[in-house]
Amino acid sequence: MSGDPYEFQRQRMVKKHIQGRGIEDPRILKVMRQIPRHVFVRDSLHHQAYSDHALRIEQGQTISQPYIVARMTEMLDVGEEHSVLEIGTGSGYQTLILARLARRVYSLERISELAKKAIERLRPFGLDNVKIQTFDGTVGWGGEGPYDRIMVTAGAPEVPKPLLDQLKMGGKLVIPEGDRRGQRLMLYHLTEDGLRRFSGEEVTFVPLIGRFGWTEE
Repeated sequence: MSGDPYEFQRQRMVKKHIQGRGIEDPRILKVMRQIPRHVFVRDSLHHQAYSDHALRIEQGQTISQPYIVARMTEMLDVGEEHSVLEIGTGSGYQTLILARLARRVYSLERISELAKKAIERLRPFGLDNVKIQTFDGTVGWGGEGPYDRIMVTAGAPEVPKPLLDQLKMGGKLVIPEGDRRGQRLMLYHLTEDGLRRFSGEEVTFVPLIGRFGWTEE
């Protein structure tokens, strides 16, 4: 990815919208300085790729605003030894960030066209620690679990129980919870004393569709 014409915009994005809004984890800042977000949006939207807002991608879905991507990643507290389950591959941008931080990433996308497009976008990065599958993410990926970390990138009425069941002891799960119009970022931490729940920012995500989420309208 040398000779990137968007290098300046990306560095400015991280300084102003990520670091400037309180994200301090050096590993997150490093990968977001390196990863070309414009690769994960349509050609016609390249000029908007480093602004701090969500953008439409294929199949009526979105790529989250850079700050929210960074904030959810920070809440998840991903270590290089961790196995991560991502629910909602989408464009593949968040998948790549997780792959640069974790030992292994398993990503589920219910829309097959999106999964195929994400795989195409990720191929030039030469990843050997990512596995993407088309499936109902609300059910999880039991065959590869349990997981140290789980990230859900769509808004749910409540956290799907199968995902909590696939979380390792000591594991963390981040999910936007609320209604279809708006949600709040929630962090679940499975401890020896039980499941702890913490509240974060208000957000707006596309709905989490599936058996343990919303039904399609």
